[in-house]
Amino acid sequence: MFSYASILNAVLSFGMETTFFRYLNKDDANKKQVYNNGFWVVFMMSLAFLLLTFPFSHTIAGFIKIGKDTPQEQFELYIKYFIGILVLDAWCVIPFAKLRADGRPIRYGVVKLVNIIVMVALNLFFIFAVPYMIKHHSAGSEWFKQWYVQGWIGYVFLSNLVASFITFLMLLPELLQIQIKFDGAMFKGMLIYSWPILIANLSYIINENLDKLLLGKLLDPGISEHEVGVYSGCAKISIFLSIFIQAFRLGAEPFFFNHAKNKNSGQTYARIMNFFVITVCITFVAVTANIQILKYYVNNRSYWVGLDVVPPLLFGYVSLGIYMNLSVWYKLSDQTKYGLYISGIGAILTIVLNVLFIPKYSYMASAWVSLIAYTVMMILSYIWGQKNYPIPYNVKKNMAYIISSILIVFLSFYIFKRNIFAGDALLLLYALAAFYFERKDLKAIFSKR
Repeated sequence: MFSYASILNAVLSFGMETTFFRYLNKDDANKKQVYNNGFWVVFMMSLAFLLLTFPFSHTIAGFIKIGKDTPQEQFELYIKYFIGILVLDAWCVIPFAKLRADGRPIRYGVVKLVNIIVMVALNLFFIFAVPYMIKHHSAGSEWFKQWYVQGWIGYVFLSNLVASFITFLMLLPELLQIQIKFDGAMFKGMLIYSWPILIANLSYIINENLDKLLLGKLLDPGISEHEVGVYSGCAKISIFLSIFIQAFRLGAEPFFFNHAKNKNSGQTYARIMNFFVITVCITFVAVTANIQILKYYVNNRSYWVGLDVVPPLLFGYVSLGIYMNLSVWYKLSDQTKYGLYISGIGAILTIVLNVLFIPKYSYMASAWVSLIAYTVMMILSYIWGQKNYPIPYNVKKNMAYIISSILIVFLSFYIFKRNIFAGDALLLLYALAAFYFERKDLKAIFSKR
């Protein structure tokens, strides 16, 4: 359900987040009108989605239903919850982008944190608090008995829906600034800029989630659910690197657009890339070195059999992070069609290679296909970027860090058999070497503070 939702999220936002930042930083930008246009595009997309899906939840449920244990009507209810989540989240996309553009990270972070706290708290309430109240005949227990179903997975989705609604309410100050005004000429330009980004974002989501969906569809029904569980569970370990990359993107994207007019912007982007590569490579090594601890993050121990997926998934995220940095060239030069080409190629690789190899190699195929797709995207973005919008990246230095991190991960994971002491010793040596070679730049940076 969440895999399908993430794909639809990309459709409903319509690439307007990046488009919003780009149009804010144009020379003749009418910032209020950019905000209005961006919001109304997303609003109309989500409204059309609501009208086209909610009345047909029964048909949709029949298409996505997996297994025989969950009744059809339960899937219909899940779908209705997710439609509500998707619409509410879509309405919050541009207000969140405005907070980033306005340089208000604290408010942005607070709203996001409240969303997480509400969702987790409600899950704990449904999983632990309600059964405890019923068992001990606490106040209100008779009312809970009338509707509470022990272990019903729908409470997870209901918690998400409530959290999304509260997020929407918290963003009302930003939403109330929106005016019912529409600039047709700007709207046309924004659509031309954004639709390739929509396809690119959609392709990225496909790369991230389609493998799980295909595992459920292409493997034997008797093992598909378990194999998806193993892959999804072990893939959670790689989320530590994924979170850093996403957090970096949230801050870097408005920064890149704001500094595009600066005389030395190319050198700035190259320097950012240097330190980004070092950071993600150290994180890549650190997660692998400590996998014997991080595996407890996967609470089902029977899933530990799939830990071999973690190194390729992690390196896939290294490539993805570098690609996100490289993608600044087609966003700044208004050549977003290249984002469509690159991500489209990545998506095609993901689909074709997964279909070919999942039946034989199961989730290991998905892990390696993810690595291949993101690495190809990274290489294509660099080649096309240097031809169309040259940025003086230090390729030799970056490649040295990437190759050395791969070598250390190989030693830590396969030669030393995930031994935590050997892995952390290699991590320490790698980090110290990076600090030594970058000491002059680091000293220059901190001396300015």
